[in-house]
Amino acid sequence: MQIRQATFIMSNTDHNKCPEARMPEFAFIGRSNVGKSSLINMLCERRKLAKTSVKPGKTQLINHFLINDEWYLVDLPGYGYAKVSQKDRAQWQIMINGYLLNRLNLMCTFILIDSRIPPQKIDEEMIASFGENALPFALVFTKTDKLKPAQLKANLEAYKTALLENWEELPPFFVSSAETSLGRDEILDFIDESRKVFDVDALNRKED
Repeated sequence: MQIRQATFIMSNTDHNKCPEARMPEFAFIGRSNVGKSSLINMLCERRKLAKTSVKPGKTQLINHFLINDEWYLVDLPGYGYAKVSQKDRAQWQIMINGYLLNRLNLMCTFILIDSRIPPQKIDEEMIASFGENALPFALVFTKTDKLKPAQLKANLEAYKTALLENWEELPPFFVSSAETSLGRDEILDFIDESRKVFDVDALNRKED
């Protein structure tokens, strides 16, 4: 897929105020400081489309970007260790859950995982919540350029092993690097194939 156009549409805290659900939508979420904004910018080949920061918690709203006038890319707030109050963190979780559970045109959510570190409980809990709610998702391992090939392979195998303790089969997963653009074509091809099965008429029936 070629990204010809990437336009910021809106930010908000309420799924009811999101753009009209008439096009397929793909969301990105991950633990704070996992490299989500950098990955989004790499995918769209726009250096400043999503705001990046060395401090976790930069994304605090549901951010919609219209891609090629055909589908929405959604940047969701990070979870985990952002230096915000427990009250703010709880409000973020309500906002995220409201979006994930009610957005009928959401085709897939990409859960970002830092490839450099062992499986984290907070990531495993997020993945489990998608399974419990039957929400489609894929995994994207980030920052792979920071590892030697042998270490990357070992870390990925460790993650697969951990997942298979609770899952009968693995979800789709991608290996990526915002620095080298590794994984860009694979992720965009996955989105391209997934959006082709979007059925706006079926969506209308669900809403009725």
